[in-house]
Amino acid sequence: MFITGYAVMAGAAERLVLGYDSFGNICGRKNTPVKGAPLSGQDMTNKKYAFFLNSCSLEMQSLKISSVSLCVSSCPQEQLNSLEDLQSFARNNGSCLCVYSLNISSYTLNPKAAELCPTLPVPPSKSFPLFNRCVPQNPECYSKYASVLINMVNEMDVFHRILSGILAGRDTVIGLSFLALAFSVIMVLTFRFIRTLLVHTLIALVVFGLLFVSGVLWWLYYDYRNDPSTELETEKENVKFLLGYAIFSTVVTVVLLSLILVLRKRLQFTVQLFRIVGKAIGRIPFLLFQPLWTFLILIVFWVFWVAVLLSLGTAGTAQTTSGGQVEYRALSGISYMAWYHFVGLIWTSEFILACQQMTIAGAVVTCYFNRNKNSPPPHPVLSSISVLFCYHLGTAIKGSFLIAILRIPRIVLLYLYNILKQKESACAKCLFKCCFCCFWCQESCLRYFNQHAYTTTVINGTNFCTSAKDAVFIWANNSAKLASISCCGDFILFLGKVFVVCFTVFGGLMAFNYHRELQAWVVPLLLVGFFAYVMSHSFLSVFEVTADAMFLCFAIDMETNDGSAEKPYFVDQELLTFVSQSNKLTEGQKHRSMRPFQDNEDGTELQPMV
Repeated sequence: MFITGYAVMAGAAERLVLGYDSFGNICGRKNTPVKGAPLSGQDMTNKKYAFFLNSCSLEMQSLKISSVSLCVSSCPQEQLNSLEDLQSFARNNGSCLCVYSLNISSYTLNPKAAELCPTLPVPPSKSFPLFNRCVPQNPECYSKYASVLINMVNEMDVFHRILSGILAGRDTVIGLSFLALAFSVIMVLTFRFIRTLLVHTLIALVVFGLLFVSGVLWWLYYDYRNDPSTELETEKENVKFLLGYAIFSTVVTVVLLSLILVLRKRLQFTVQLFRIVGKAIGRIPFLLFQPLWTFLILIVFWVFWVAVLLSLGTAGTAQTTSGGQVEYRALSGISYMAWYHFVGLIWTSEFILACQQMTIAGAVVTCYFNRNKNSPPPHPVLSSISVLFCYHLGTAIKGSFLIAILRIPRIVLLYLYNILKQKESACAKCLFKCCFCCFWCQESCLRYFNQHAYTTTVINGTNFCTSAKDAVFIWANNSAKLASISCCGDFILFLGKVFVVCFTVFGGLMAFNYHRELQAWVVPLLLVGFFAYVMSHSFLSVFEVTADAMFLCFAIDMETNDGSAEKPYFVDQELLTFVSQSNKLTEGQKHRSMRPFQDNEDGTELQPMV
């Protein structure tokens, strides 16, 4: 909270993209006065462009352009040769090109007008849409202006360049997030009313999307690498990121294609599984609406997180110099606060998703352990939410924190890998890649067992550590019987998430590729991919959590009951038949007992929470 409050108070994210003048005013907004700067605090709502008085002979010293800059409402489209021309332009267009303290009527009368007005002749200029500057169109002036601007951008640190790219592409990021929402809703409807043809269509679209996105990434990398006009540091960073994205996308494509070939024979059972899961979801009112609330909460949090990040990047103190001008001095160590803020993004996002998973699991558990299947319990979702907030928030916090902790070493390894890549140490790079893959596998396994720990917590009401131990024990005893069913379903759901990410990232590639200049758009694209995955995971986790909760309840049901009149099963006949048929396919047996689990008299017995 301290970082948030400080960033909002000390930062001004608009300075990254919106133009600003030399007197402490940000163009395009109403400003507050700066002490010691009499020309600050002006209303620049209608003055959106920054104009340099000496645009043809700019010089840069310590990331500061030597020329005085003003906020103007429009840039001069034609060359202005005299003070009379400046005066006429101001009266006709309402755009004053001289210092604010000089009245329009005094342009030709004040003896200091030559110092307070732009150097004559004023070249024709055009507003540059990205940074809202008036860029001179005269070839000589443009060359000098572009050279200084390129040097200024290249001397900015990576953190500020990334922030500039995020703020410049904020509208595109928001639009792509809603595109990911649309794709996620399509996937939910697909799995809710799934058929065999739909599964084959989904797999075909995922394969096409993976191959297409990988091809586009390699094409963009080749195009950027062979572009002779690549001078900006942001463009060079885009090339490096594109190569990394292309390699990662290619590896993921090869791995997923291999898994699809291996699991293709179990597609029919996967379709049957989702039909059963769909029926279970249909018996729980409003369960499919749960991701919508999660989506709204995530959107609010992400907007808030990006706003604080941008404020952190512009946090600084205003200092008045000679002539009433204002300089902003960036605070040291601010980038370290940004890393802390990034960990908060991962932890809080995972916590929100964990709350959704526990809500869904609670509703499924309540309905599963209900004897009368024709009369489901009233309001299972609301009941699950109330239990979560009253008893199990600590479990969600612990589980999400463990995932965030495991991601930190991956981030450190990526940073060290980028350093070693410059030194071209092949052995070290190979070692870091292996470590990165290990941490990724550990995170995937932890996420999987976290989900079962959440379900066990809902069933037994125990704390996170006890629930995790019990969940591992239950699945260790029954993994041979249920692992293949659960893994196939999770894999098809994962393909649905890949579908959402692929086509959202493709839309981002097309959108961001039109704004190459002065924009580190590859990092905003990475954010888009992250948002798309979290969003698709939020929606499709309804099916994933429902299936895993049903199978965990089934395993506990089989261990604590024997099907007799005294201890009847809670499971319905359709799920019992499906598990039996799936086990026959897996083990290759024609006849199998309807009690597929060995007796475990010493095992942990979990009872439904009342």
